[in-house]
Amino acid sequence: MFEATKVGRTVSKEDFKEQRDELRTQLLEVQRALRDTNITVLVIVSGVEAAGKGEVVNRLNEWLDTRGVQTFAFWEFSDEEQERPRYWRFWRTLPPRGEIAILFGGWYLAPIEHRFRGLCDDAALDAELARIVDFERMLTQDGTLIVKFWFHLSEADQKRRLKELSRDDRSRWKMLPEKSKFSEQYQAFEFVAERVIRQSDRGIAPWYLVEAEDKRYRDLTVGKTLLQAIRARLAQAVPSEPAPTADPLELPTTPSAQITLLDQLDMTQALTKDDYKKQLAALQAEVNELAWRAYKFKRSPVLVFEGVDAGGKGGAIRRITSAVDARLYRAIPIAAPTDEEKAHHYLWRFWRHLPRAGHMIIYDRSWYGRVLVERVEGFASDDEWRRAYAEINDFEEQLVENGAILLKFWLHVSEDEQLRRFQDREQTPYKQYKITDEDWRNREKWPEYKAAVNEMVARTSTRHAPWTLVEGDIKQFARIKVLRTLCERLRTALAEDKGGEAIGSGIARCGDGRPGK
Repeated sequence: MFEATKVGRTVSKEDFKEQRDELRTQLLEVQRALRDTNITVLVIVSGVEAAGKGEVVNRLNEWLDTRGVQTFAFWEFSDEEQERPRYWRFWRTLPPRGEIAILFGGWYLAPIEHRFRGLCDDAALDAELARIVDFERMLTQDGTLIVKFWFHLSEADQKRRLKELSRDDRSRWKMLPEKSKFSEQYQAFEFVAERVIRQSDRGIAPWYLVEAEDKRYRDLTVGKTLLQAIRARLAQAVPSEPAPTADPLELPTTPSAQITLLDQLDMTQALTKDDYKKQLAALQAEVNELAWRAYKFKRSPVLVFEGVDAGGKGGAIRRITSAVDARLYRAIPIAAPTDEEKAHHYLWRFWRHLPRAGHMIIYDRSWYGRVLVERVEGFASDDEWRRAYAEINDFEEQLVENGAILLKFWLHVSEDEQLRRFQDREQTPYKQYKITDEDWRNREKWPEYKAAVNEMVARTSTRHAPWTLVEGDIKQFARIKVLRTLCERLRTALAEDKGGEAIGSGIARCGDGRPGK
């Protein structure tokens, strides 16, 4: 694979100067054109040590308008990053549409180094590469252009350059071997690199292998390749490789076929006033105790509340927040996306709110808006909401792998009860802010929403992140069911923690930066 990067290509100083200015002009032109599009450009810079990756990045920042370029290096994991899923550090660096980000190593750096150092095996590396391919496909389908450069050197040239860098603390080569072992180390690294490139090279996010022996050739090759890639993407209507999507939903055509999971709920369930008060006090006390225990064990409860309008989400959430110490939780109300949020992938605004280990987060509406409101109201295309099921399942799997205790509640009320609550809100002055014209419009699409909820539960109620359907016609019953479910799940999850100090669920993945991994 790497033979083509060791043939000795060179560019003279005169040719470099002649091509440089024209190339820079053209790069600035496509960068200006990029600003008026919905395209994000991610440039991943990777390769063997001493290939001049830092020099290349400095050159790109020199040639481009730095006001539209951000550069990120992913070396050691910070304390903040160690307490969240590994991809959190990448999501928060994704630039808005129309801009460019340059990533040193990106999501490839840790898996390559971990496999090279023997911290994971080939199976773990392959599993991480499969996740990377899915991640890149998801970004690409959302309009991101990913340009990946691998810089390579011959064994002799790398050995010479490493010798020059041996006294430079800025070098990341932490395993400079003895001279007699150098060849073995070089071959081992090439073996890992070839496996990574072969399994993550896709038409929508290809690798470009660059010979790095001659610096002028290297820099011109990178500039020209990036220029061609952006030009091609600007001329392209949609990414060329389709994303895997869910099978089309066959809408029911007969009354009996229209029965869904929601129709199976017993909406008459109720509690006496005394039972409600007694259970409420006991469960709230237990929730507070379990929240502190989760904090001690560094397990983050992630609570997702969805439901029909006037379904009682706010009341259920208040029964939790009134019981838990305010220092331990954060409630995030999700409304229509802001301009900043629209400029990123729809999952970006949820990734950036993820709490540090041990802290509870409560989403009042969530990422499921993509397969509910956006689907029914036509805010998302068929391709967008159909592929969202797989994207959401992967997102939630990463949360659980990192130790989150994920609970998802759907609060449901009957059509008659919703109508009664709507009318009550209109007639009660201090409740009028809760009812809008949009609520009435959504009610007209009750069958469409019911079908969307049914498919959402069927496709995203997984073993690691099951849905809890809550019968909400009687508010007191619904609130107790939510609290009881929360206590049961926390109690079970925390009982599995023995030492009480480990971060995450103990599932090791190649490239995981958490302590002890």
